[in-house]
Amino acid sequence: MISEFAPAKINLTLHVTGQRADGYHLLDSLVVFADVGDRVSVDMTLPLGLHLTGPMADGLTAGPDNLVLRAARLMGGKGALALEKHLPVSSGIGGGSADAAATLRLLARLSGQPLPERSVVTQLGADVPVCLQGRAARMSGVGDQLDPVPPLPEAWLVLVNPRVAAPTPAVFKALTRKDNAPMPRILPRLGTVSELADFVQMQRNDLEPPATALAPVIGQAKALIRQQPDCLVARMSGSGATCFGLFADGLAARAAAHAIQAAQPGWWAVAARMLS
Repeated sequence: MISEFAPAKINLTLHVTGQRADGYHLLDSLVVFADVGDRVSVDMTLPLGLHLTGPMADGLTAGPDNLVLRAARLMGGKGALALEKHLPVSSGIGGGSADAAATLRLLARLSGQPLPERSVVTQLGADVPVCLQGRAARMSGVGDQLDPVPPLPEAWLVLVNPRVAAPTPAVFKALTRKDNAPMPRILPRLGTVSELADFVQMQRNDLEPPATALAPVIGQAKALIRQQPDCLVARMSGSGATCFGLFADGLAARAAAHAIQAAQPGWWAVAARMLS
């Protein structure tokens, strides 16, 4: 079987700037990716189907609404697919969207078909277009507007999920204000990890307060990350419940992830290099 990596998506910032008449929320987010994720494989000689494996597979079903199968149908609906699931389900780091994007890339590469238009891809989820692109970007609109960002420094992330659900619809519903200010019109050049951390600290994740109100353990996870030596900034990603810490080097990040896992054995904690 031929496979494609589906990296975790991290919202370093996430500003909710409005809501359209159709209910979709307008966002302004600095998105990066990490070298931890899922893997999608396919055997094109077999009919369409999906087999789930991996340590996080128990949280999924292989029904027709699975994003991998929905993405495959956009590409013609052929091939026996396998999803090796390593990222927590519904965790704010784009697991399902990354899986769908990896499926689209894989099937386009093998079939020679072009990728679907961005307007079609967005129907799979707001994060799918940026995951399909797979590199740091400024994501705005309803996820359909992607702009390049100045080169980001090499950095490490510690990702922590306290294994609680923070359903995206419930988090958005609990958001008290939906017309918040966006990021600066022109993003600065951030040459060092410290400069990146300072910029992130000055921005927001507008979904963090409502998500924490729904699942207070998110605040505990963020606090535990912030307590680790050499952590530059800690914040929640997406609609939660995964939080991240930004670190300058891999040794400090791995030590932090190990300490957090030891303190909270039931949580998911990993160190990952931020993909530049």
